[in-house]
Amino acid sequence: MNSEAIRKQLTGPGPFIVRTSDGREYDVPHGEFVGFTRHYMMIEDTKGGIDIVDPLHVVAIRPVQKRRARAA
Repeated sequence: MNSEAIRKQLTGPGPFIVRTSDGREYDVPHGEFVGFTRHYMMIEDTKGGIDIVDPLHVVAIRPVQKRRARAA
């Protein structure tokens, strides 16, 4: 994917899962946890760690389904 397509997919409340061509999955709590440079994207986790990914290796972005509360 290109950076602009990724930005469009990461709009909305989140959370999201970003999958890359090597099968790795990155949890993205909100679109604001992703930043872009000219050639790379940075994905920050909730603990402050950052993964640097080539946007060309992003193969899927999907929203995480929120779990429903069970009735007691």
